[in-house]
Amino acid sequence: MSKKKQTLYETYGKRSVDIIGSAAALIAFSPILVATAVMVRRKHGKPILFTHERPGKDGKIFKVYKFRTMTDARDAEGKLLPDGDRLTDFGKQLRRTSLDELPELFNVLKGDMSLVGPRPLEVYFLPYYTEEENHRHDVKPGLTGLAQISGRNALSWEQKFQYDLDYIRHITFLGDLKILLDTVKTVLGRKDVVEEGGAVLVDFNEERARKWQEEGRSQSHEVH
Repeated sequence: MSKKKQTLYETYGKRSVDIIGSAAALIAFSPILVATAVMVRRKHGKPILFTHERPGKDGKIFKVYKFRTMTDARDAEGKLLPDGDRLTDFGKQLRRTSLDELPELFNVLKGDMSLVGPRPLEVYFLPYYTEEENHRHDVKPGLTGLAQISGRNALSWEQKFQYDLDYIRHITFLGDLKILLDTVKTVLGRKDVVEEGGAVLVDFNEERARKWQEEGRSQSHEVH
């Protein structure tokens, strides 16, 4: 897959939709944002927001904003406890309902992200993409995307990336609108969410490294 030429919508319309849509959503969801922030402060302490580096368009690193879902609980030596021990019941609920991702609307307003696009993944995944999969960084990452309405975390990594690439090949206003509307339906219906105690989602880098080992390939042959 070669880097495709942008359409008029991608060049001029998509950013306008992002600004108007994210600003309107921040106003509409402001009571939920405030209420969630208060609860996060009570349950998890300060800071309310969690920031983490993610690769954006053309691989440029930016900081994504989310509500904290874990505490800063530490052991006797002052080291942070494992993630599973710090994730609270309230934090699990935030993740199930996707409320923890609402602050990403600020990323959209800033221009780091788009309302619709491939979801931004961990920076340490970068060396494990194939050349074709790396094209998911040809566009801005999204608050939601085609993969999220097509199976969410019930999909395999390869399926997620294929949906991302399919989206990049056919970006349209009506397509983005449909994805946004379907996202609302998916989140409200909690469709295709893997619950705690269900299927284990393996980190992409671990899964890809295991497959390469089974196929007798080395990581150095796949880094792009």
